[in-house]
Amino acid sequence: MERRRFIQGAGLAGILSSGMAPAVVMAQRNMRWRLASSYPRSLDTLFGVSEDFARNVADLTDGAFQIEVSAGGEIVPALSVFDAVQNGTVEMAHAIAFYFIGKNEAFAFDAILPFGMNARMMNAWMYDGGGLQLLREIYARYGIVNFPLGNTGTQWGGWYRKEIRSVEDLKGLKMRMGNMAGHVLGKLGAVSQAIPGGEVYQALEKGTIDAVEWSSPYDDQKLGFHRVAPYGYYPAWWEGSAQVTLLVNAKSYESLPKAYREAMRIAAADAHTRMLAKYDARNPEALRRLIAEGAKIQRMPKEVMDAAFKASREVFAEFEAKNEDFRRLNTHYQKFLRDEYAWFRLSELSYDQYMAAAPL
Repeated sequence: MERRRFIQGAGLAGILSSGMAPAVVMAQRNMRWRLASSYPRSLDTLFGVSEDFARNVADLTDGAFQIEVSAGGEIVPALSVFDAVQNGTVEMAHAIAFYFIGKNEAFAFDAILPFGMNARMMNAWMYDGGGLQLLREIYARYGIVNFPLGNTGTQWGGWYRKEIRSVEDLKGLKMRMGNMAGHVLGKLGAVSQAIPGGEVYQALEKGTIDAVEWSSPYDDQKLGFHRVAPYGYYPAWWEGSAQVTLLVNAKSYESLPKAYREAMRIAAADAHTRMLAKYDARNPEALRRLIAEGAKIQRMPKEVMDAAFKASREVFAEFEAKNEDFRRLNTHYQKFLRDEYAWFRLSELSYDQYMAAAPL
């Protein structure tokens, strides 16, 4: 009820600020759009944030604007949603943007870079640091408008069939890796594979892959990776956070009245915040369940972290040399990251270090 009151109040404010008369809004009733998610329905966080967004839009418009949410593979394959939005097969999609670095490596900045920002920093960069504007310039070339729609926070470091004691243990390792870290792993001798979420467990069970990264304890426990690959490592150097994105066909977006575009913005921001809250609230109990079910939890060796950090800088330099978009965004991103850590060292980090050791 509190959520509905907030959404309805925000919707009224948006309509009033748009200058649109109620009659104009009423004239847009019975609008129906489709949203293609990249995620299976079983993931009530990653898939569920799209449903939260669609409910928000309906609430904000008194049910006039309805969005039908489909899971990965129901309309188009999970990794094809970008093309589906671009060509107008669907009006909207929800996915993590590093799925699309084959089109332009700069899309990684809309998700996460290896050794990149945490969720707090990413929000600051996107909403107040200029990140959203820079990314929208790139998406516009593809006929798409982007909105942040969810963040997992710092992710889990994956599940492995064998222990990882040194960089040598990565050589020849076949790992499901859906982001830019696959290029980093390649420099360390591993082989990365991009596999949709609904197919990952089967690939791990059959031995097609030796290890998998997916998300956080809450999702990973539900997917059962630890039953096949019991060694769970932390932290995920490739995802200090992982922002997920709402992709909207630009022509469809521009055809909306201003009040509906404002409703979309507010609806996405609310769902974006709630997704991270769900992970932060649910991960502790999920981790306890994983340990009770036999998961072997270990910290990634510093040697591996250091080697991956060095390799990540080599990868960034290679992309900067061939992609002006990547060079421009990385310059902006890395400066913001350095500035944020100059502050976080004195604030969040110092406080968290004390509290983690305190007798709570």
